[in-house]
Amino acid sequence: MRRGLGGAAAAVVLTSALAACGSDGGGTPTLTWYTNPDSGGQAEIAARCTEAAGGRYTIETAVLPREASQQREQLIRRLAANDSSIDIMSLDPPFIPEFAEAGFLAPVPEDVAERVTEDVVDSAIEGSTWDDELVAVPFWANTQLLWYRESVAEAAGLDMSEPVTWDEVVAAAQEQDVQVGVQGIRAEALTVWFNALIESAGGSIIQENSTDPSAIELGLTSEAGVRATEVMQMIATSGTAGPALSTANEDSTATAFEGPDGGFNVNYPFIYPRALAAVEDGTMDASVPEDYGWAIYPRVDEDTPAAPPYGGINLGVGAFSDNVDLAYEATECITSTENQAYYFVSNGNPASDTAVYDDPEVLEQFPMAPTIRDSLELAAPRPQTPYYSEVSGGIQRVYHPPSSVNPERTPEEATELINAVLRKEELL
Repeated sequence: MRRGLGGAAAAVVLTSALAACGSDGGGTPTLTWYTNPDSGGQAEIAARCTEAAGGRYTIETAVLPREASQQREQLIRRLAANDSSIDIMSLDPPFIPEFAEAGFLAPVPEDVAERVTEDVVDSAIEGSTWDDELVAVPFWANTQLLWYRESVAEAAGLDMSEPVTWDEVVAAAQEQDVQVGVQGIRAEALTVWFNALIESAGGSIIQENSTDPSAIELGLTSEAGVRATEVMQMIATSGTAGPALSTANEDSTATAFEGPDGGFNVNYPFIYPRALAAVEDGTMDASVPEDYGWAIYPRVDEDTPAAPPYGGINLGVGAFSDNVDLAYEATECITSTENQAYYFVSNGNPASDTAVYDDPEVLEQFPMAPTIRDSLELAAPRPQTPYYSEVSGGIQRVYHPPSSVNPERTPEEATELINAVLRKEELL
C-alpha cells in the first residue's frame, strides 16, 4: 500500500491516566499521545508503531474526556502552561485554528506535509489547515450519508441512484408516512446540520474570516443563509422529523431509523455496523439492515451539489514537546495506509487516505465505503476560526429548537448575537 509503517514508530501502549513525557531506563524517548476515547484502536496503532520503531522511542497513550469541548479545555489549559508532556494530540478539526493561532502546535515540516497529504481527501486537508498552512496531520475523516430504507424509496418512486433534494426526501417520507431523521438537539450536532445546509446552498457561516473577532463577517443573512434556514424550517415543520426533534441526536435518530417508522436518516456510518451487531445479538431482525440503502447527503437545491458534514480527528504535535521531530515521525506511522485501514475496520472510523477505500477487508465490512469516500470529497468543514466555540454556541442558541426558526428573523438574530459575543458585549 501507499504509506507503510516504515520510517515511523511508536511504542508499548499504556492507556492510563495522563502521564508526562519521559524516558525509560534505557534512555529511549517516550512520547505521550493524548487520544479521544475509542474502542482501543489508537492504543493498538501505537503498539503497532512501537514494533516498527525498533527502539527509537515509545508512546504512552493518555485518554482525554469523552466530550470534545472537555478535550479542548483540558489541552488548552495544559498548553497555556507550556506543558512539554503533550507530544501528540488527537484534535477535533473545528478546534485546530484556535490551537494554531495560539501557537500551541509545532510547525509541520515541509517534507512531512507533502507525505501526509498524498492521496488524502480534500476535506481532511482543509480541516487540518489554518492561514493557508497545514498545521495538523490528517488522520481519520468522517461524514454523514443519507441512509434510507430501500423499500420506502421504491414505494415512493424515488430514484436513489441520482442526487436527491431535501424537498424530495421529505415529500417521499410524507407519502409513505415515515420519519426523516435529523439532529435537532441543542448541541454541536445542530451546528453540523446547519453548516451542511448553508454550505450546500453555496454559502458559509463565516463569509469573511479574520483573526480579529470584530472583523469577522458572518454569512447567515446571505441568500444561502436564508435558504438554509428555509430548509431547516421546512423539515422541522413537515411532520416527518419526529416528535422529539429538539432533543434528537445521532443515536436517537439511528434508533428511530431502525424502527417501523424509519424511512430516511442523515447520519454517520456507525449506524450500519450497529444494526449488524443488533442482528448478531438477536435484538433485531436481519431484514432491517438488509433494507438499508445509502447515498450522498441531500441537496438543498437541485442544481447545486451537496456539501455533507465533515468530521473526524487530526493529529497535532505540541509546540512545547521536547521531541517534536520524533513526534512527527510517529504521526506518519499512525496515519499510514495500513493503520487507517485497521482503524476503519476495527473502530468504524473512516479514513482520510483514499487508498484505504480499495482495501478488500474495508469493502467487505463497509460496502458503502465508496460512497463515504465520495462524500468526503464533497464535504465541507465547519467554520474555521479561533473563535469557533463562540460561533457554534451562537448558532445553537438561536437556531434551537429548529421548529421555531424563521427565515425572515432567525439569521439576523443569530448574526446580532454572535457579533455581540465576538465583541465581548454579551455572553453565551
